[in-house]
Amino acid sequence: MEIIVLYGGKSAEHDISVLTAASIIQHIQYGTHNVTPVYIDINGHWFAGPNMSEKPAADINLRFNQAENGQAVVPTDILSEDKDQVVFPALHGPNGEDGTIQGLFESLNVAYVGAGVLASAAGMDKIVSKHLFNQVGLPQVPFATLNAYEWEKDADAAVAKVTESLSYPVFVKPANMGSSVGISQATDDAELKAALALAFRFDRRVLVEASVENPREVELAVLGNEEVFVSVPGELGKGQGFYDYDEKYINNSTEMIIPAKIDDETVAKLQAYAKEAYLVLDGSGLSRADFFLTQEGDIYINEVNTLPGFTQFSMYPSLWEASGKGFDDLIEELIQLALNRYNKKQSIQKAFEL
Repeated sequence: MEIIVLYGGKSAEHDISVLTAASIIQHIQYGTHNVTPVYIDINGHWFAGPNMSEKPAADINLRFNQAENGQAVVPTDILSEDKDQVVFPALHGPNGEDGTIQGLFESLNVAYVGAGVLASAAGMDKIVSKHLFNQVGLPQVPFATLNAYEWEKDADAAVAKVTESLSYPVFVKPANMGSSVGISQATDDAELKAALALAFRFDRRVLVEASVENPREVELAVLGNEEVFVSVPGELGKGQGFYDYDEKYINNSTEMIIPAKIDDETVAKLQAYAKEAYLVLDGSGLSRADFFLTQEGDIYINEVNTLPGFTQFSMYPSLWEASGKGFDDLIEELIQLALNRYNKKQSIQKAFEL
């Protein structure tokens, strides 16, 4: 079976996506699959690399172009329901994990790894997911929302809207962005205004959240379609107060503590909340659920990532490793989950046609 690994993309998380793809390609089972890497450059152009029937060198250059062993293609050149293939999207951020590329896969009727259109869009949008989590009673920190119209019309009034309901310090986040891109902390009106200006560079809607004092940041990996499994929890042992983009991918000063040292009762709550969040989003394939845990034992769900990273620094595969599922087996299970979901969808369509 051909596995199309799709990565890069028109996103601020372009470079992270390339790292994720490199890791996935190293852990596919080449005894039963071959791999075609497809790189989307920052301008949105697609380039297919050579098909690989065995594991490539770890330092393979995956940034293909026409001048360097790449073939310019359009999606219908390589994606087809008539081929024995599964698409493994390794795309992060807008146009990758927000439902847009998943809509393309659905239109072309091809099997693909991960969440569908609805779950991808809702999970990527921090504001929408907050409202969905509220519907099923998941505990969250207080939050406020702003849109670009409010900000551009009167920045001072936008700041006042936030401070009327939240106290400093607060965190400011673009509604649709990951890997801590565009996120910053504010401790007064001046910092809040600067943080909002930054966040609105990445999205037209912004989320502002109350801060939790010295929380433990705990993450759990989720896997499955109808039957859902949750990993042991992991904790971020941060080298600084805010786990930002540089700390994640450049400085690498953040330690992953797996499994996290948490009592059994709290672990059970975290796993139940992670599963509930997955189900309310209509998740499939995989996700990573992120929580804050206070010293008093209070739990707050932060967000769900429907396409978590698979880099050497990533929590998701490490959590499953600690839960007894190796990287190669994890990749293969995700491929099989994609096929199972696709086959069930085909059965439903055939029944409808009858």
